[in-house]
Amino acid sequence: MPITTAFETKIDRISILDEKGNFDEKLGKGLIPDTDLIKLYEAMVACRHLDEVAFRLQRSGRMGTYPQNMGQEATSLGAAYVLRQDDWLVTCYRENCGLFWRGVPKEAILLHWMGDERGNAMPRPHFATPIAVPLGTQMLHAAGLTLAAKYRGLDRIACTFFGDGASSEGDFHEACNFASNLEIPVVFVCQNNFWAISTPCKINSAAPTFAQRGIAYGMPCLQVDGNDLFATVYATRLASEYARKNKKPYFIEMVTYRLGDHTTADDAKRYRDQAEVDLWKSRDPITRIKNYMVARKLWDDAKEAALLERVERDNADAVSRAENITAPDRADFFNAMYEEVPADLAIQRDTMHTHSLGQDPSQLPPEAQARAREASIAAAQH
Repeated sequence: MPITTAFETKIDRISILDEKGNFDEKLGKGLIPDTDLIKLYEAMVACRHLDEVAFRLQRSGRMGTYPQNMGQEATSLGAAYVLRQDDWLVTCYRENCGLFWRGVPKEAILLHWMGDERGNAMPRPHFATPIAVPLGTQMLHAAGLTLAAKYRGLDRIACTFFGDGASSEGDFHEACNFASNLEIPVVFVCQNNFWAISTPCKINSAAPTFAQRGIAYGMPCLQVDGNDLFATVYATRLASEYARKNKKPYFIEMVTYRLGDHTTADDAKRYRDQAEVDLWKSRDPITRIKNYMVARKLWDDAKEAALLERVERDNADAVSRAENITAPDRADFFNAMYEEVPADLAIQRDTMHTHSLGQDPSQLPPEAQARAREASIAAAQH
């Protein structure tokens, strides 16, 4: 028998506004209205400034380890701009810009990195999941959330973010296989920032693109200039419309770069050349949008100065709210675990005891019962 082709494909790459200011009028026309573009630019600037504030908080001992977002603001922001408010935004830990656009308070992110888990209690109106520090777990969450929506007959999708390194995790492959085989609408966004902490992507994958990893699971795939806000909006809109209409997943590789260290516990100078960093600074998504708006008379120095003044004030207020939050109550540990606290846990919460004598002092002699009751009251009030 003759040799035939079992399968062939191609992967398109989307770029609309490059670092030199070239703009594809055909793809970009009407994609983002001018009024929205200004708001999106302001959101990126605010997020970048908060990175600087958070860095100083960590260095002064007022916050724990922090992963800066600078350089990657356009990826999650483009998605948050496109998605419906009740679509799930399932993030890792470098998607602050999208979370803030969705309405998550800035102090929530600060609280998380200060070690206060109340920062991860994302209210339902935001439809955002807690920050996922373990690599890869959030992709499984996105698949599960969307399966639940499908089961309930809800017109809702999920968009999840992960790095190039996380695409080598077993969780990634399980989530992709799960979403494809069960036909559930998840948009998988791989943020290829070229480094899995200190491991370069050329070691992480021998394939020419990360986008093609979705092909093995039968997903449509795109590669996108992740520093081009117009391109991230275009690609996420295409992917979300496909996922919603066909009830199937879609894979996007957004090529971007983290301009800072992996976290404040990292020193990227030990494994990255400065020339590489400088090259990507010239591709900065914020600078790109600013230059575009200035060229079209949408932005000027006076507006920039007013924005920076407002951003500095707003971020200072967020820090104040985070640092001056009321201390948590020990009962919160129980109350935050279940919507309705089971009776046995309610007893543990109220008595602050797990053993039988602590929960039922009537087993003790009268004088010991009194002491146990006093100890329980003191513990609950502490």
